[in-house]
Order: sequence, then structure tokens, then C-alpha cells
Amino acid sequence: MLDSSLNIFRAVGEETRLRVLALLSRGELTVTELTQILGQSQPRVSRHLKILADAGVVERHREGSWIFYCMRRPKPGAEPVIQAVASALEPLNASSDRLIARDRERFEQNRRDREAAAAAYFERNAADWDAVRRLHLPDDDIEREMRALLGDAPVGLFVDVGTGAGRMLEAFADLFDEGVGFDVSRDMLAVARANLERAGVANAQVRQGDLFAPPTDVGPADVVCVHQVMHFLAEPGAAVGEIAKLLRPGGRLLISDFAPHDLEYLRDDHAHRRLGFDDAEVRGWCENAGLTLANAVTLSPPSPQGRMLTVKIWLCRAGAGAERPPRRQRAAETVAA
Repeated sequence: MLDSSLNIFRAVGEETRLRVLALLSRGELTVTELTQILGQSQPRVSRHLKILADAGVVERHREGSWIFYCMRRPKPGAEPVIQAVASALEPLNASSDRLIARDRERFEQNRRDREAAAAAYFERNAADWDAVRRLHLPDDDIEREMRALLGDAPVGLFVDVGTGAGRMLEAFADLFDEGVGFDVSRDMLAVARANLERAGVANAQVRQGDLFAPPTDVGPADVVCVHQVMHFLAEPGAAVGEIAKLLRPGGRLLISDFAPHDLEYLRDDHAHRRLGFDDAEVRGWCENAGLTLANAVTLSPPSPQGRMLTVKIWLCRAGAGAERPPRRQRAAETVAA
């Protein structure tokens, strides 16, 4: 215990490493992103990250040629030194210290750049997803499994996060009384509205917003659906924490995305930030958000030829008696579509 505590204090007791921790406490970053924010060389930043990782303060995971770093979350009631470090970073991040303030501004700019790249991709490809769809099972097969997980019991409010072309609202329209989908892209919302109108879906609507700033009047929801969205996000775990706030007690979260894969060209050609997720990672998101991973379904392609992506569907539940955490206020600049 004494040796591990000393290693942690030695690791965090240096200016650059403390700045790195302050940044990672705000969200997951790659080495390249950290070098851009800190204005330091990649070898130097990598050396600091190794010291922090060896001390058990940060976690890292590799996806192809990318390595993602995040601050390790202390287990409740345990690891008092890690908890103390995490607590100390909160006032540091909010301080007016010159270096910390500059890092904070660059972090926010980095996040805006990522969001702009994703939004630009959506707008360029609003009407055509065929290239990626050809890599996995047909949409009808995936939706059939999603429907089986939800069952046929009527749903009051169904919320579709990152609704895209509105396909989930259309597919589940006969199951819910009211459906709301939101998306950051106005081009995608225009496509969704046209699709819903063409399908005669009158019990659903779409709006502009994102999962970190959803429309303020959405929720509490009986079901929240997140279909093929997580792999675009820089912080999918934090996203699940925000999505959980939309659920009523006992509500369900349905996530559909890809299992881990190595098709790195999807990053450059289709703005995929993450190359899939495994059950353990999703379970960790759920636990941190106060949810329970109730079920997981794997939909593998019938053969390696042609279709190369395995689809995963996860069903998560909110505690029946749990008090919902407070909703974050919608950002003032988010305008209804």
C-alpha cells in the first residue's frame, strides 16, 4: 500500500503530468491530441503517459494504430489515493491558472474540431450509407433482433439518440405512443423528416440536439435507442452517463454498434473514431452510469467474404427505484430544428 501510494505521488508530482491528468479527467484523448494541446513533442508526452500508466493513475487501450488514454476511475470506497487525486483535479480544472486555462481552451477546440469533422461527414453522406451497410448483416435482421430484445409490450416514450435518417423511429413506430429523435445535423434531420412522412409515421418527431445537450423537454423515457452512433464518439462512456439521465426508473437503453474489428480505413473514410466495443467495456459504461447490462446479442456475418463487421446489441436497464440524476441544462446555442 505504501509503495503504490508513493508511486502515485511521484507520478503526479510533476507539472506536465499534472496537466495531462487534468486533461484526461475531462475526457479520453490520444497521444497525438495530447501533444497538440500541450504543445510538446510526442516522445516527451508518451514518456509522461508511461509513468502515469505504470503508477496506475491512467488507463490505456489500443485500437489498431491508435492508443487511447483516460484517467482511471477509482472504485467506490476503495483506492483512497486515486480518489484524492481525482478530487484534487476538479478545482484545478476550474482554476484560472494560465497553463490550465490554455489547456482547457485547446481541449475544447479539439472537441469542437472532432464534432465538426463528424458533422461534416454526416452532411456529406446524409442520403447514402450503403458502403458501410454492405459490411454487416442487413438492417432488417439487426432490427428484428433489437425488437426481440425489447419485446412487444407497449412503450410510452421512445427516444432515438443520433437519429440520423430516422430509421429507428420508423422501425419501432408501432411499439411506442410517442417517439422523439434528435441529431446534430440539419441535413440528417431533413432526411429523417422526409422518411417519416413517406412512411406515414405520425407519432414521432425529430429535433436538433446532441446527447450532451439534448432537447430539454425530452424524457423521462421508457426506451432510449442508440443505433450505430457510439463508434463516432470520442467519449462513449461519458455519453452513456448522459443518456442514462433521459431514462425513467426501470427504463431501458438499447445500444446497437460494432464488435471490435480492424478495418482502420473506416476512420479516414467514414469518420469512425472507435473500432467497435466489447461486452466488458459496455458493462463498465453501464456500471458508471448506474445501469445494469441485462443482455447482449452478437450478430456475426455468415462468412468472412463480403460482410466483415460483427454487430452487437446491448440491452441496459435503469434501477427500478433509483432516483434519476439531474439533467444537464441544454446549451444556449443549441437551436431547435
